[in-house]
Amino acid sequence: MQDVLLVGFGAVGTVLSYSLHLSQKVRLTAVAKGNYKQIKNAGMNLKSERYGDIRGWMPDRVVSSVSEAADRQYSYVMLATKCIPDVIKTPDILKPLLSSPYCDKFHQPTYVLLQNGLNIERDLYYAIKSIGQSEPRIVSTGVYLLANQVAPNVVTHGPFIQLFLGVYRHNDLTTTVNSPQEQTLLENLRSLFYGADITVFPEIQRKKFAKNMINVAFSGLSCLTRFSISAVYRPPPTDTPYQPYIEPATADRVKQYTQGWIRDILVELSSSGRALGFPDSEDGLPSSIIEKYIATLSKDYSTPSINHRTSTLLDIENGYPIEVEVIWGELVRMAKERNVDIPRVEMSYAILVLVQNQILRQRNSKLYRQDTVGYTYQL
Repeated sequence: MQDVLLVGFGAVGTVLSYSLHLSQKVRLTAVAKGNYKQIKNAGMNLKSERYGDIRGWMPDRVVSSVSEAADRQYSYVMLATKCIPDVIKTPDILKPLLSSPYCDKFHQPTYVLLQNGLNIERDLYYAIKSIGQSEPRIVSTGVYLLANQVAPNVVTHGPFIQLFLGVYRHNDLTTTVNSPQEQTLLENLRSLFYGADITVFPEIQRKKFAKNMINVAFSGLSCLTRFSISAVYRPPPTDTPYQPYIEPATADRVKQYTQGWIRDILVELSSSGRALGFPDSEDGLPSSIIEKYIATLSKDYSTPSINHRTSTLLDIENGYPIEVEVIWGELVRMAKERNVDIPRVEMSYAILVLVQNQILRQRNSKLYRQDTVGYTYQL
């Protein structure tokens, strides 16, 4: 049994922690900051097409803070919180593990970042490096699952869970072979999950970039319009009513301009990937990925039973800070450094920066107070 700490017991954290539990190889401690009382009193309810209807489930140990969890040696510390460095940086979230007395008594674990965005590992790398124990061990991931937290202790989950794993190499996008030590670490980590489709990659940043393309194009449109992605692809109902769907009156314009805008965004992103040195190959960033994403997501979001709303859209609707800097902002900055024009992405970033600005204004206002999941909302 390996001791594992999971920080962030929301939608992604719940699904992945339950997968860890099913492996029977882990003693799991979960930090449930905002929903601690609900989890402690009644457990977590997971309504999953993959795992079934799980009621009142709890990890081996549930704590309300990282400080409370900093009492033992962990093999892995997994971070499943939102990555919002303009609100709080990753080393600040994990500070009790990166300072005395923890560092005096225990070795640094391997950190696994189950988060969206690009260059999210950098701040943590520098923080671990400054401790001086050893070279930082950080595993970065690409996480694909349809899950929403619909109440403090209720998570809904779709039929699949896909996880890409790879070692973070600081300022290195060209190494494409894992060392024996890296491969062993990743294979051990993969064995800790049950019922998940997991692939180990030697250069994970390519996969993270590919995942970020979905967030920027599809989630971005959803956030800018405040409609779920189903509004772009789902046909009108025939028997059982549902919404949203494409209204036939202007369906031709949605197809030409809205769906065309998604394609154009993906083309811009592919150009950015080329500038980063990702080759047009299956182990790089294949040009076929554009048609693959459009085909897959248009099929998924055409399905009448799919009611998924992107997590960023839900954050906006609830007045929570969004991951604008690591999903959109970092991409814009990386493109500028390489003189690549991505005007549609930059426009999306410009609008969502203002959305974030006003969320933070409201969050810091005296008219707001703390809510049940650790953010704030208006009285």
